[in-house]
Amino acid sequence: MTAPLQRCGWRGMAGDPLYEAYHDTEWGVPEYDSRALWEKLVLDGFQAGLAWITILRKRDAFRAAFDGFDPEKVARYGDVDRARLMADAGIVRSNAKIDAAIASARTYLDMREKGEDFAAFCWGFTDGKVVQNAWSDVGQVPAQTPLAVEVSKALKARGYKFVGPVIVYAWMQAVGIVNDHLTCCFRHDEVKGCAHG
Repeated sequence: MTAPLQRCGWRGMAGDPLYEAYHDTEWGVPEYDSRALWEKLVLDGFQAGLAWITILRKRDAFRAAFDGFDPEKVARYGDVDRARLMADAGIVRSNAKIDAAIASARTYLDMREKGEDFAAFCWGFTDGKVVQNAWSDVGQVPAQTPLAVEVSKALKARGYKFVGPVIVYAWMQAVGIVNDHLTCCFRHDEVKGCAHG
């Protein structure tokens, strides 16, 4: 009989197939696609004040509601779309967060029109390299770091909302800008092997 996989000790993950699959296949894998990075940032904004598993369970509904997180479509949303989203029980219904998501699509496109690629912007803070941490206990993992504060300020300066340092750090962990899998977790070294450079 094989021993069970050692995972990061996230609260509520053990035995939850959706949460375990997200941890085992997605969280911390370096993401270099601009649209995917933007989608995750929007979803992390919706997470503010909630547990990530809440958003994860609603992610398919979010993707359906927001046209697959196509920034060109989301940027054109008006009052009818806002009303549709506020009536959608499958997502987190918050006027402020919905407005922030629509505005962020416009900011994303504005950056692109000015020649600033979102992925290049995101990875520019670490010169394209993954920050490799080596935490042995979940209690050691910080909620935010000076780098997250720097990225948060830069995002806010461009007009993004719901991008405080704690949200931004959770996003950086999720998209693999930071490898915060615990050293005892089977994914720590696997994710380390995914990194460019």
